[in-house]
Amino acid sequence: MYRDNTLIPSEAIRLLALGILADGDRRYAELASEVRRFTSHVVGPSLDLVASPLELLKVEGLIEPLPGANRDADGAADGDESSADDEILRVTDSGRDELTRLMTSNVRAPVNDINKLIIALKMRFLHLLTAADQLLQLEILIEMGERELARLVNLRGLHAEDPGHLVAWLDHDISETRARLDWLGGLREGIAAG
Repeated sequence: MYRDNTLIPSEAIRLLALGILADGDRRYAELASEVRRFTSHVVGPSLDLVASPLELLKVEGLIEPLPGANRDADGAADGDESSADDEILRVTDSGRDELTRLMTSNVRAPVNDINKLIIALKMRFLHLLTAADQLLQLEILIEMGERELARLVNLRGLHAEDPGHLVAWLDHDISETRARLDWLGGLREGIAAG
């Protein structure tokens, strides 16, 4: 994590893998495929976003193979390398603690590709947190959005008389940011009423 308690890219990947497994056990190959697919859909192919090996999560005790899940027809454990892709994984108690730690991190403004990924991950796995932690995360996202909105409004004021299309572009960004804030506020109210 960075000093301001925001996630570094490898921690975003860690959050994604742990969140997927917290939602349900997966085969190793399925987990790797879901991680790749989700990140590429949110941020596109990125050389900057290097996934930490899923094996590291096993070494750290954050995920583990399901006992007895990888047996052949005779009940013997498969030992060949192809069975590693078929290995069914689950998140451990330590992995759930790590998931909560990662989910309750801050988010940086302005929103860039990595922050979009982190916000998407928070939205995907928000239901895994307690209601109090969900509300705290929504407050963090709302505060970040408010800072972003203030920055955009200030920038628009500085260039209001400039020729070109910058003001129209900023109006578009301001509108999107306000809509995002309204949506987050509605989600917060729904969870608080919960």
